[in-house]
Amino acid sequence: MTLSTTQNRISDLFSQKSERLLSVYFTAGFPNLNDTLTILRSLQAANVDFVEIGMPYSDPVADGETVQQSNGRALDNGMSLKTLFAQLQGCRRDIIMPILLMGYINPVLQFGVENFCQKCQEVGVDGVILPDLPLDLYLADYATTFREYGILNVSMISPQTSESRIRYIDEESNGFIYMVSSASITGSVKGTSDSMRQYFDRIKAMNLRNPYLIGFGINNHETFDTASQYANGAFVGSAFIRHLAQNGTSEEGIKEFVQTIRA
Repeated sequence: MTLSTTQNRISDLFSQKSERLLSVYFTAGFPNLNDTLTILRSLQAANVDFVEIGMPYSDPVADGETVQQSNGRALDNGMSLKTLFAQLQGCRRDIIMPILLMGYINPVLQFGVENFCQKCQEVGVDGVILPDLPLDLYLADYATTFREYGILNVSMISPQTSESRIRYIDEESNGFIYMVSSASITGSVKGTSDSMRQYFDRIKAMNLRNPYLIGFGINNHETFDTASQYANGAFVGSAFIRHLAQNGTSEEGIKEFVQTIRA
C-alpha cells in the first residue's frame, strides 16, 4: 500500500507545528560509514523537527567546502545509495521524525527513479530535495512515480526567483518550500544582510500556500532566530558538519549543538 502525500510525515508535521521548525542536515557516511543511525537517533533525542540526509556525490555544485569535503570523505568511506538504504532499513522502529534525502539527480537516475522511490517508501523516507532537478522536468517525467510511492519533491526558491515562478512553484508543491537565503553556496553566508531581509519580507508578503524554511547561512541561534521571524523555521547544515568533524557523534555533543541553535 502506498502513502498519499496527504498522509506524509512531513505534511503531518506542518499540520501540528508552524513556527521555529529546525531541520538539520548531515552527509550519509560522514564522519564514518556507519554513523547514519547514530546521528539520526541523537538528533531525534535532541528534539530536531526533521532531518535531511545528504546523498554523497562527487560534484556537489551547490555546496561549499565543508559539505564538499564531507561528501568526499563519505564516498571514500564507501557510502552509496545502496548502502544508505541498507542502513535505513528498519529505522522506523524508533525514528518517528520525518526524513528527507538531499542531493543531486545523477545518482538517482543511475539508481533508477522508480527503484529509488520504492526504496524510499520501503525504508521510511518521506521526501527528497534535488537542487538540480528543474520543476518542469520533475512534473513532466517523474511526478507520477514520486506520488505513487508517497515521496514529496521539495522545490527551492532564491532571491533571483521571479514572483511568477515562485507562485508556480507554490502551486505545484506539496509539503514545504526550501527558501535559499542568498545566491551562494552552502556554508558561505555570514550573518543576515539588509538585502536578505528585504527578500525575506518580499516572500512573507506573498502569503504562499505552502510553509517554507530558510536555508544557507543558518549557523547559530541569532541566524536561526532571524530566519524564524520570516519563515516557518530553518535548515542547519554546514555548521553541523563542522561539529561532527570536530567533536564526533556523541549524543550529548549533538544535543548541546542543537541547544545552541535553539537557545
